[in-house]
Amino acid sequence: MPLHHIEHFLIQTADMAATRDWYVKVLGLREGEHPDFKFPVCWLYIGDTDIIHITEGGKDVSANRMKYLGQHSNAVQGTGVIDHVAFRCTDLKDMMEHLHSLGISFNKRQVDDQGLFQLFLFDPNGIKVELNFANSEAQGIRPELMASNLDA
Repeated sequence: MPLHHIEHFLIQTADMAATRDWYVKVLGLREGEHPDFKFPVCWLYIGDTDIIHITEGGKDVSANRMKYLGQHSNAVQGTGVIDHVAFRCTDLKDMMEHLHSLGISFNKRQVDDQGLFQLFLFDPNGIKVELNFANSEAQGIRPELMASNLDA
């Protein structure tokens, strides 16, 4: 169940364009491809690696965002705008057994067009943690929700 590297941060904001433009202009990131989650997202890259994900935040987020990711904070300013931190992992079944053995609950999600099977859980501080595994590790494991099944 090893973690390999930090994958991305998701920033929720009231102004996706201004946030995107700041990271592009000030830090030199570039906007790039992203899966179709059926809710607004923008992915920013360093080279070929997506490192910052941006989505709408606040009290009026889309129903699809709420279904897929949930929302732990309505903040659109300050450190509360970081919705989750994501890690790339291997050994999905071992990780699920490990989490079960510790009594830690998690949600299972799947993004087919990105080839990811995801576990979402919360640390003791209420910080959402996303663990990303290759879909090939998820044979026989059903997600509770797939991004492709959200309403367009």
